[in-house]
This record gives sequence, C-alpha cells and structure tokens, in this order.
Amino acid sequence: MITVQVPATSANVGAGFDTLGLALNLPNTVQMEEHDGVDIAPADGNAVPTGPENLVYQAAQHLYRECGRPFTGLRLRQQSPIPSARGLGSSSACVVAGLFGANALMRHPCTREDLLTIAAGMEGHPDNVAPAILGGLVASCIQDGRVYSVKKEISPMLEFAVFIPDFELRTDTARAILPKMVPHADAVYNLSRAVLCQAALCEGRLDLLPVVTGDRLHQASRMPHVPGGEEVFALAKAAGAAACYLSGAGPAIVAIVEERSTGLWPAARQALDEAKARGEDAGRFELIRLRADNQGARLV
Repeated sequence: MITVQVPATSANVGAGFDTLGLALNLPNTVQMEEHDGVDIAPADGNAVPTGPENLVYQAAQHLYRECGRPFTGLRLRQQSPIPSARGLGSSSACVVAGLFGANALMRHPCTREDLLTIAAGMEGHPDNVAPAILGGLVASCIQDGRVYSVKKEISPMLEFAVFIPDFELRTDTARAILPKMVPHADAVYNLSRAVLCQAALCEGRLDLLPVVTGDRLHQASRMPHVPGGEEVFALAKAAGAAACYLSGAGPAIVAIVEERSTGLWPAARQALDEAKARGEDAGRFELIRLRADNQGARLV
C-alpha cells in the first residue's frame, strides 16, 4: 500500500482569478493499493464517499484507463482534514491524490506535467490542481487542452491566517453569480496585480501585498453570499494582517501575515470570540494558522 499526501490550496489570491493558486500545509492523506472491488473508508473520522463515486477512486480509475491499464478496483483509506465547499481545494486534493497514487501504482507512466493537464481537464481549470501537484505559488493557463504553469516557492517570511466558516458555498453557485461581462479597466486592474503577485509572495514584499490582492472581477459579487465576510476582512486587518482575500470561490477567507506578527493570532481569535458572543456572523468563522507548502503532492 502506498501513501499520498496532497496539500490544501487557495485559488485566485485576490487578483489572479482562475490563474493563480497557492498550496497550504493542510494535507489530505490517502493510503491506496490495487484491490478486486471497492474498499473505501475514512482514517480520521471525517466522512468520505465509500462507493465508486469517491473522487479519489474516480481519478485513479480515470488514469488507469487513460494509460490503457486494466483496473479492477482499489482499497483506499482517507484522512481528509480539508473542509469541503469552503474554497480550500478539497475536490482538487482528492483528484490529485487519485491521479498521483494511481501513477505510482502503475510505476509512473506520467510526468507531473501530464498529471496536471489531466487533473485540470477533470476539474475544469488549473488554479487549484496546479499548486496541489506542484506546491508553492503557481500561475497557470490552458491552451489547446494543455496546461502551462510556472511555480515559485513562497517566502518563509509569510504565514496564512485562514478563516473557515461553518457554512458552505458551492463552486457552481459562486460561479453563477459572477457578471457575464466586465469593464476593460477592471480587467487591466486585475491583470497588473496578478503579474506582481508572484514577486510579492515569493520575495516576501509585504509592501506589495495590500495592492496585489486587490480585485475587481469576482470578490464583490461573492461577498454578499459570505455572511460576516466583510467583518472578518476588517478584524484581520485590524489585528495586523498584511492583506486579505476570498479563498477561491469562498467562503473561506485568507489573511497573509508576516511570520513575526505573533500578536495577530490572539487578537484575531479574541475578535472572533467577541463577535460570536454578540451573535454576529463573523463569530461563525474558525481561525487556523497555516504556512505555505512548497513541495506539493508527494509519496510518504
């Protein structure tokens, strides 16, 4: 039996809509071996689909068929701490785990680049699957069915305060509320900031972070569907965060924090506790402290 770890991911990073994504050190862990039939169970108490509809299973089966190999089934044991439908790449982590594990079981017929293109085809876009596979901060695009990407390692000077609410926002819902057309000036606004984002995160340029995480394409449309979201942005910045953005389609919110900003954590948690005591929506968010995962999917 092999063991695969795949990190959580946070897409868009403000301005990089459907283009940028980064990996965070909250991994799904999947044990996998070939098996005659379907044998799937959680290994950590978190519920997972136990039939052939399981995303890890489906992705592995897909790769076997793509490679022309016979497939009889799998035994899977999953640890799944990445919460679903929160904008932290839970489905991408499952797809990547299935592909990465199946590739290992078949003695690596596919490169990481091959797996990235296959994963993006299954997910529909590469912004989460790319950092899940490669780690770090990844810029990606698709042309003629192939994914082109560049990975950069995120500075160790940065940490990530991830605010996770007790409610979901499905990706299909979050996409349906986006405007069909955007002004040319708004497109330029995002494009210029997405280009700068790699320098800011990879070189630890704290002065650039409030600028590069600005957005005019998706966050304003989605924030009304994130109760308490504006308040979380405000309390994170008041506690000392360098920048905040809606993670992927939401509803999780990520604040970028200088590693030395130790006072942010108690201040932000106190603000959340006070909001909860007042019955405010911001009190529905839990705060977890994460770092970048610069390695990506791996066998352990």
